[in-house]
Amino acid sequence: MTIDRVYNVLFLCTANSSRSILETEGKGRFKAFSAGSQPKGEVNPLALKELQALGYPATGFRSKSWDEFAEPDAPEMDFIFTVCDTAHGEACPVWIGHPMTAHWGVEDPAAVEGSEVEKGRAFAQTARLLKNRIMAFLSLPLSSIDKLALEQHLRQIGAMEGTTAKPAGAG
Repeated sequence: MTIDRVYNVLFLCTANSSRSILETEGKGRFKAFSAGSQPKGEVNPLALKELQALGYPATGFRSKSWDEFAEPDAPEMDFIFTVCDTAHGEACPVWIGHPMTAHWGVEDPAAVEGSEVEKGRAFAQTARLLKNRIMAFLSLPLSSIDKLALEQHLRQIGAMEGTTAKPAGAG
């Protein structure tokens, strides 16, 4: 029996729960990381609350800069996904190993203003959208798909329900 390799995946955003969802649902096939260009210094408590409500790990996380993953001793990433538009629009570091990248934009729930219930709903909605994308990603035959087809699938995943990406030519 052969065991597929473990893929390193970096999610870029100011606050996201993608890492816990991917590692749990990926059942040992993925090592997930998350970071942002301007870390807040703490993980958003509403993100942690939503992860706990969904049964995903929600401890041991810290807010970190994406610069940590551009250092020479950083793990080499296989995939990098931007999940909020602010991270997508910024000049990213040069990534070691030239990983495959895609934009899976969703509204940043931390930017929602309103009552605690409205903020909680925003985090729940974001977690659902990201889980749907992660499940689509997990269904891809990564060890047997060619690079061009994989890039197309990653873009299609980014265009799933709830995308914030603008079509080409849209103003």
